[in-house]
Amino acid sequence: MEVLTPSSVPWLAFFPKFCSKNKKSEGTHVLHCSRDFGERNGLSGAPISMELGSQADADNRQNQLKAISSEKEEKLKDIGQLFKEAQQNILYLNKQRLQAMEELKMVSNERNSLLDRLEELEVKKEPNIRRDNISIRSDVLLRIDSLVLTGMVGSKEASELRRLVMHSRGSLADDLYDILSMNDAELLAELRHFSRKSKTNGLHIIHICTEMLPVVSVGSLASYITGLSCSLQRQGNIVEVILPKYTCLRLDEVQGLREIESEFYSYFNGQLHGNRIWTGVVCGIGVTFIQPVYYSSLFSQEKVYGYPNDFERFAYFSRASLDYLIKSGKQPDVLHIHNWQTSIVGPLFWDVHVNQGLAGTRLLLTCQSSDSHCLEQPEKLALCGLDPSTLHRADRLQDNNMAHLVNILKGGIVYSNKVIVMSSNQPKGQVINALGYGMEPTLAVHKQKLVIAPFGFEKSTWDPSRDSFLPQSYSVDNMQGKSVCKTTLQQHLDLSQGTSEILVGCIYSDFSDFDLDKLKTLVWMASRRKIQFIFMRSGQTPVLSGALQLFDVEMRNENVKFIDEYDERLLHLIISGSDIMLCQSYDDPLLQVPLKALRYGSAPILIYFSDSRLRHFGEHDNESTNFAKYINNTFGNIPLGQAMDEIKNNPSQWNRRITDAMMKDFSWDAECSDVHISAYESLKRL
Repeated sequence: MEVLTPSSVPWLAFFPKFCSKNKKSEGTHVLHCSRDFGERNGLSGAPISMELGSQADADNRQNQLKAISSEKEEKLKDIGQLFKEAQQNILYLNKQRLQAMEELKMVSNERNSLLDRLEELEVKKEPNIRRDNISIRSDVLLRIDSLVLTGMVGSKEASELRRLVMHSRGSLADDLYDILSMNDAELLAELRHFSRKSKTNGLHIIHICTEMLPVVSVGSLASYITGLSCSLQRQGNIVEVILPKYTCLRLDEVQGLREIESEFYSYFNGQLHGNRIWTGVVCGIGVTFIQPVYYSSLFSQEKVYGYPNDFERFAYFSRASLDYLIKSGKQPDVLHIHNWQTSIVGPLFWDVHVNQGLAGTRLLLTCQSSDSHCLEQPEKLALCGLDPSTLHRADRLQDNNMAHLVNILKGGIVYSNKVIVMSSNQPKGQVINALGYGMEPTLAVHKQKLVIAPFGFEKSTWDPSRDSFLPQSYSVDNMQGKSVCKTTLQQHLDLSQGTSEILVGCIYSDFSDFDLDKLKTLVWMASRRKIQFIFMRSGQTPVLSGALQLFDVEMRNENVKFIDEYDERLLHLIISGSDIMLCQSYDDPLLQVPLKALRYGSAPILIYFSDSRLRHFGEHDNESTNFAKYINNTFGNIPLGQAMDEIKNNPSQWNRRITDAMMKDFSWDAECSDVHISAYESLKRL
């Protein structure tokens, strides 16, 4: 019989007292284990042969076995608990791993987005450097104004210093940045040491106006001032802007805003009143803000326009602007005034200020819209130092319909050397009639000084090849991104997706009841052909009108969507993703949707098509704009139904129209800028 030991059988290790190697100890009972026992444990069914001791020892062993069994059960429970905890830890770690993978994916996407942004910035690098240099020059010019107002230099020397800065190029332009951090005395010393040899033929234009993007914006004037000024400066001209310091200004948009310590005085209501001057740079343009001291309440209202004393408010500002020019010694080539609000500058300039150092300056007036007029009692002209008796005449400010009143806009037309009317699609003859308010005789007399200019848009912001609002950029050479924009727009508005669907966008301001009835008919007819429509209100309309709400309810069509909230990002997506942009008019001074639609390959089609609306002047009137002539020969004579038929039945011809449109430039840098520069240069020759 083989004797088993703890080393040969693992479970015997629990019984060290009862096992030995082939020997007995006195007083100790030995357990002998035969091979049959091993066979019993899985190898054989033979009985076990054991030699047992006394009964007491057997009971004792039984108790020990129970204790061991209990101990094993406890250990098994512990092992089960450890196993359960291990499973929980594995699940937790797996969850952490998945979360880490998601975070890694987000980081990767952000990295790719940053790389795309860096690539975009690299493309814009050169224009931005140039614009920064322009901003630096504007800032230096404002510092020169401060030197004059604090008495450190005279007006004559200041004019020479301004000319030096305005015509700076090369190393001098680089040095201008370094001197900005100097105090006034150091800056003046450096300017006096700079060479005066570098000169260009650039013009010096100063706007006296009431709005400017992005600091204060109500209507079309704000985007016009900023867009045109940036374009003019990109072409080597120096432009400055003078604004009232409204309390509603967005001063966070002004770089380097500072108050000039010295006050200057302006004549109003029979007395001289002090003004504070603030200067800064907006979009690379030097801006001066005038803040009355005594009449501080004139510009402390929440709104820019719409108060009973609007004439007094803007007459004060106009007089203060001219007094500031005299005090600072500025001698611009052109003083550019706008609408009726600063038209009083005209008679003030020629009757009061021209002989105070502004003999070489000429005046240009811009009219933005036909409702820009103001009728007042003649005696109010005396508030800003004018003589009512000499101005209340038919050939000057006397209103053509109400002879007992003066017409402030008429005064601007009469006393300006040039008048530009902003209109994208009206020729000069129609503009004269459209201005209305009895101004036709005055405009007819001054017809030779009247010029028509189209609106524009900022092409650095509105360019489908680098528009950051779009899911994918595109160009006339690669139109794949436009299909992506269309699908993204459909998905965003829960429209059925597919580039084969015709998608029509419309950015509306307001509809008359008569026009809305026409629109309903148009949409009902088109919806039968499964055409998709998206209507989004412009920022002018506060809420969706009751009539439009009823229209939305009446339609109950999944292919027609109304968006009762203006959204800049969505505007970019609608214009890029639409095949057609319905337009209330081709004159859209606030958003310039027709011009942007052409740039983005979306056809601008009039909602209310009329065969005679554009046909008769676009081809024959040489005094209409290039835009008017182009739109008349392309999309202006196509009703919506015909446009949809051409898209479906003659796509190659339609694509040629779109490609040609995208290659046209109707930005501020194009025709609008050309018309203004031509007008400025003609004034300089007077």
